[in-house]
Amino acid sequence: MARITTSTKHSIIKTTLCLLPPLLLAAVYLHFQTQLSIFSPACRCASQPAAVDVDRLRASVTFLPLKDTRQGAETWFISTLNATAEPEGEARNLVFPSPASAGRLLCLSAPSRRDGARNAYALAWRDALPRGAALLRGLAFVSETAYDHTNIWHGLTALVPFASWHERSGCRSRARPPARWALFHHGEVRTEMSPWLAALAEATTGAAVAIETFDDPKPVCFEEAVVFRANVAGMNKERMLRAADFMRCKARAYCGVDASRAGGDNPSALRVTLLLRTGARAFKDEAAVTRVFDKECKRVAGCAVAAAHANNLTFCEQVRLLSETDVLISAHGAQMTNLLFMDRDSSVMEFYPLGWKQRAGGGQYVFRWMADWAGMRHEGSWWEPVGEPCPNNPDILDCWKSRQIGHNETYFAEWGARVFAAAKERKARSAGERQGPATSASGGVACCKLVIKQTSR
Repeated sequence: MARITTSTKHSIIKTTLCLLPPLLLAAVYLHFQTQLSIFSPACRCASQPAAVDVDRLRASVTFLPLKDTRQGAETWFISTLNATAEPEGEARNLVFPSPASAGRLLCLSAPSRRDGARNAYALAWRDALPRGAALLRGLAFVSETAYDHTNIWHGLTALVPFASWHERSGCRSRARPPARWALFHHGEVRTEMSPWLAALAEATTGAAVAIETFDDPKPVCFEEAVVFRANVAGMNKERMLRAADFMRCKARAYCGVDASRAGGDNPSALRVTLLLRTGARAFKDEAAVTRVFDKECKRVAGCAVAAAHANNLTFCEQVRLLSETDVLISAHGAQMTNLLFMDRDSSVMEFYPLGWKQRAGGGQYVFRWMADWAGMRHEGSWWEPVGEPCPNNPDILDCWKSRQIGHNETYFAEWGARVFAAAKERKARSAGERQGPATSASGGVACCKLVIKQTSR
């Protein structure tokens, strides 16, 4: 072991005493800097990273055109996001917030009712909304359509996917009904919905329709939002049948209609309804048309004919009338949308003025398509074969689109006889059992637990 001599000890002490002042000075300096930094703005920022993140996230929110003119018709509304369909066969939709949106809310700045490219959307986290933006509580249904929400047929095709989503995701989980609707046409704000459609939407969701007007120029962000931008595109027949059953059930419950008692003491009674129009595409001689079908109806045991003008009926009166109808006779027009309220396997007979078959294209078959996805039987159509010429107008459809419709007594009688006989046979065979899902006047929970019954065609 080495020994430390006295001279060595003195040397160590001397060195220590020489180094002590600089070390003390360094310690004082470091202490001063530490105390100073605690109260400095720079340190306050470093000690609060959340505040910095919120500011940065808010600044990063980018508004893009709601209508992207670079995209095709299927993606021009909120074009940067891909819609999905869950489960398979459902209409494609966007949900906010969701994993697909990284938990962000949908924000809209929509001042224009004429140019969708002037309206904009953005995604933002709830705690980092755009400056000045209002947070709208509750669930919003956002509907973009190439048509409009004031025509009940076009409006129904926009409502069906929301009804299906509500039945599948909302009704059964007892989630909140929509607090508001945001309506768009090619990205342009719309603030009107037909009273018929609004009543059906209220019956279906359990909440009165409140339409967002976007009058305030500041952006709004929806706490929750579901977006359908292509109506029923992507829905398969099974999902559409289920949605139709759900809306029918809810509408009957809303209006207090118990369709199971419509036949009275004779459950096999056949009920025929002429749903008439006034003005465009009305029958020229309503009385004559009614007499033809009434005469054929009387040849069938338990058959009765009722005639009504749709424009004279309230929503619930239309629901009640069509719930008590087995065969619907009507000219092509929006009033035929009421066939939704008929029982499955009911029959539809449709009539057109001259020119429709030649020039109207596929759009004239919308109620044939609707009858199919609502579970009805479309029994064919009759097109007016003759008519007066249109002076100075070579376009036969433009001339005849809104003309009134004549009648062919012989053809109508034979057609009616075939349809009535087949419908009566089906009702007799069912022995009074209603086709399709049972209806409860109380509705509510029963409609949320519909079990689809397959019907033979």
